[in-house]
Amino acid sequence: MTASPPARRSRISAPVKVLIALLLATVVGLSLTRYDQALALEIAAFARPIGRLWLNALQMTVVPLVTALVIVGVNTASNAAASGRTARNAIIVFLVLLVAAAGFSALVTPALLELVPRDAATIQTFRDALSSPAVTTTPPSAAQWIGALIPSNALAAAASASMLPLVVFAMFFGFALSRQEDSRRERLLDIIRIVADTMITIVRWVLWAAPVGVFALVLVVCAEVGMSILGILGWYIVLMCVVYILITLLLYGVARLAAGEPLRRFASALLPVQAIAGSTQSSLASLPVMIDSARNRLGYPAALTSLVLPMAVSLFRITSPAQYIAVASFIAWLYGIDISASQYAVTVLLAAAISMGSTGLPGQANFMTNNLPITQSLGLPVEPLGVLLAVDTIPDVFCTIGNATGGVTATGIVARHTPTQAEPEPPPPG
Repeated sequence: MTASPPARRSRISAPVKVLIALLLATVVGLSLTRYDQALALEIAAFARPIGRLWLNALQMTVVPLVTALVIVGVNTASNAAASGRTARNAIIVFLVLLVAAAGFSALVTPALLELVPRDAATIQTFRDALSSPAVTTTPPSAAQWIGALIPSNALAAAASASMLPLVVFAMFFGFALSRQEDSRRERLLDIIRIVADTMITIVRWVLWAAPVGVFALVLVVCAEVGMSILGILGWYIVLMCVVYILITLLLYGVARLAAGEPLRRFASALLPVQAIAGSTQSSLASLPVMIDSARNRLGYPAALTSLVLPMAVSLFRITSPAQYIAVASFIAWLYGIDISASQYAVTVLLAAAISMGSTGLPGQANFMTNNLPITQSLGLPVEPLGVLLAVDTIPDVFCTIGNATGGVTATGIVARHTPTQAEPEPPPPG
C-alpha cells in the first residue's frame, strides 16, 4: 500500500499578509472607535511606539543600502555599456525612458491631486496620528536647492541622512570607481556588494515583521482618524493606478514613434506579456514570454532580444521613478507642502538614478528603500510610507504590467536603431 504524499502547506505571500494586517487593523480600529472612543485612543497610544519602532528599523538601513546600490548600479551600467554597441544603446534608451517617465509623473501627479478633495481637519488628524514631525510648507529657493546638491562633507551628509547629496556623492564615487584597474575595482565592488546584501538581509528581517508594524500604524490612524482614512487610502490607490496606466498607454505611442511599430501588431504581441505580468506581479517571471513575443511576434533579432530583455529586467523598471515621484507628491499634498519646479527637476534625475541601482529588490523592500530617500530629499515626513506600503499590493499589478511593456518597448527602440550585421557575401566564382 503506497503512502499518500504529504500535504503541502499553503504559503501566504508577504504582500498578502500585509494586506490582511491592513484589513484587520482597519476593522479593529474602526470598531473600537465606534464602540468606545476613549478605549480606542488608549489602545492607539500603546500601538503607536510599535509602529514607530518598525519604521525606524527600516530607516536605519537606507543610507548604507542606497549608497551601495547606486555605486554598484553605476558600475553595472558602465560595464554593460562597455560590452558592445547594442548594450550601450540599451543603456541610453533605458536612461531616457526612465527620466521621461519620472518627468511625466512630476507633471501629471500634481495635476491629478488638484482634482482630489482635501479636508484640512482630516489631514491634520492623520498627521497627528502618525506623530509626523513639524515640516515647513515653504519650499527652499532654487539657489538653496541647487547649492545643496553636492555635499561639502559626505560623512556629514550620511550622518544627517541627507539623501540627495549622498546619492550625488555615490554616483561620483561609482563613476570614478569604474575608471580604476579591473582587479582593484572588483575587489572594492565585492565589499560594496557584501554591504548591500547585508543591508537587504536586514530589510527582509524587518519586512518579516511588516504585518505587525503595518497593523500598529493603521490601527493608530483608524482609531484617531476614523472612517476618513478609507478615503485617503482610496485616493492613493486610484492615483497610483492612473499613473501606471497612463505610462503604459504612452508606451504604445513611444513604440509607434521611436520603434516604428504598428499599434495593432504591437498591442497584440504584448497581450500574453501583460497577462503573465499582471497575474504574477513579477517582471522576472514575465521574461520568457517577453523574449518569445519579441522574437516570434515582433520579429526582433534573437541575439538582440537575448541581450536587451535580460538587461531590462535587471536595470530597467519604467514605472519605478514615476512611483517615487507620485508617492512623494501624494505625501506633499497630504501635508499641504509645495514642491517647487527646481525640486521636481532634480528629483526626476535622482529617481531615475536610484531606480537603475535598485532593481532586483523584493517588491516591499523596493517600495520602502527607494521611496524613503526620495521622500527625505524633498524634506517630507516618511511616516505615511508604512501605511501606503500596506495598500501598494493593489496598484502593483498595473506597475508590473507597465514594467513588462516598457521592457519590450525599449527592445523595439534598440532593434530599430542598432543595425544588424549583414552576412558576408561569397567571393565571386573563378
